[in-house]
Amino acid sequence: MYITEVVRPYANGKSSRCVLLRESYRHEGKVKNRTLANLTALPAEAIEAIKQVLRPPPAASAPPTPATCPAAAERPVPEVVIEQGLSVGAVATVYQVAQRLGIAHVLGRSQQGKLALWQVIARVMQPASRLASVRLAREHAACDLLGIRAGFCEDDLYANLAWLSERQVRLEKALFARRGAGAAELFLYDVTSSYLEGEHNAFGAYGYNRDKKRGKQQIVVGLLTDAEGEPVSVEVFQGNTQDVSTLSAQVHKLAQAFGCQRVTLVGDRGMIKQVGIEALQAADFYFISAITKPQIETLLAAQVIEMAQFAHVPGEVAVDVEANGNGDGNGDGDGDERSARTMRYILKRNPVRAQEMADNRQSKKAAVLKRLAGCNEKLANSPRAQLRVARRQVHNALKKLKLDGWLSVRKRRAQRALYLREDEAALQAHSQLDGCYVIRTDLPPEAASAQTVHERYRDLAQVEQGFRTCKTTHLELRPWFVTCPASTRGHALVVMLAYKIVRELSRCWQAFDIEVLEALEALKQITLDSVNIAGFPAFQRVPTPRPALRQWLEAADIQLPQTLPHLGTRVVTRKNISKSRK
Repeated sequence: MYITEVVRPYANGKSSRCVLLRESYRHEGKVKNRTLANLTALPAEAIEAIKQVLRPPPAASAPPTPATCPAAAERPVPEVVIEQGLSVGAVATVYQVAQRLGIAHVLGRSQQGKLALWQVIARVMQPASRLASVRLAREHAACDLLGIRAGFCEDDLYANLAWLSERQVRLEKALFARRGAGAAELFLYDVTSSYLEGEHNAFGAYGYNRDKKRGKQQIVVGLLTDAEGEPVSVEVFQGNTQDVSTLSAQVHKLAQAFGCQRVTLVGDRGMIKQVGIEALQAADFYFISAITKPQIETLLAAQVIEMAQFAHVPGEVAVDVEANGNGDGNGDGDGDERSARTMRYILKRNPVRAQEMADNRQSKKAAVLKRLAGCNEKLANSPRAQLRVARRQVHNALKKLKLDGWLSVRKRRAQRALYLREDEAALQAHSQLDGCYVIRTDLPPEAASAQTVHERYRDLAQVEQGFRTCKTTHLELRPWFVTCPASTRGHALVVMLAYKIVRELSRCWQAFDIEVLEALEALKQITLDSVNIAGFPAFQRVPTPRPALRQWLEAADIQLPQTLPHLGTRVVTRKNISKSRK
């Protein structure tokens, strides 16, 4: 290693001076140089001390003596201290994956772009509030690795969420463009709800709460992915927004912002309804969805489909309808050429699901029988117990468990007791559609076979997996530590970008018996060695990881840097936790 000074003159007569710590190495027979650290900010005495340390010793044949070299005898030996520095393994891993996916590139190298990138990295490493993300930056070499020179606090991160919200469409479009022209024609879309602990969020409203948190406001979040489940876009809606009402925004984004020409959108039966179909067909898009059990019964009654067709793997029925019709063969369109489309119904029966439904029905029946036995015991032992009250209780239990269609409670003649009566014909009619489902699409047969349509609809499970990862298992979309619309949108975008990184790391580490979060916790053990010379921080070097960690890094194609500069960025928190403790 050696120190070199680079002086660059300018046309105005001024010049810039840069002091670099460098080393020489041999690569493929050629001697090359690389910079280890920038020492320009160090005082002159510290740079001189480092030069003394790096200065080669005298030749062995003529050892220096105080008599022959008095200056050497008087020269002090500078103290070199190596201290444990900040953690670098996990943050470097997530940072390089973000670079590989293009996230770091689209966010840019500005101060706001770097803060946004740190929010994404922090969400992957330790999902928490903006205050916790600031504290995390003080324990990891985030500033030195990302090149963040200006200090920041939690207020800067909250303001950065608004910066992200303003550029969300542009950022999503830039990431989508990296896929290449015509890279995706099929998209998966679904929505979820996330409840709020407070009542001050701009999107908070009372609606259908999927988290079963009664009395709490919620936010509706829509996630759009490609056919493989890779997230493309995220959208935040009012908590009382119906699922079908969110679809038009995604159609507009695909057509206008992303410039997609041929698109097939896959959604569940509660998502793609009449309004959504009209929006899709207006943009000349196609769809794949499913229909409800009452709609299946309507098609059976109209003899559009038959029960025997569920035995095929899978069965298919094509019906000519109008583009703005309701999808059951009774369209009411105007009959123009563009509106005429063929609606295809893909019929499938899942025997495993059918058996589960039958077992569940018998389990509910057993629970009602147990309750009925208790009522009969009470009627036998208590003369004051009323038979009509006991009968009403059992009937309410049947109704609550939705068994009253084929089970009824009756009174035994000449006895003070009750029994259940089973209607075999009603049970057969009630269970004939067990495990049956019908997928509908307006894709032409030459574009996708019945089996392909069926497989694409099953891919919706990947969106559900994305919601599980984002909401609970890793990234913790909830709790929402934000209130204004811009911050809420920015927070959802940060979680979506973090999910892209988690998917990539999960793919890289799928051969190892370890979760992504567990691997990142282990990689946090890789800490910097901070080299201090004469009391001044000279540079930071990265040690060689132990074999197990090295395997994970190699599997993810991560190359840890050999050294890092010591920027000394000031990261502070405005809120002092110790003062808030009681």
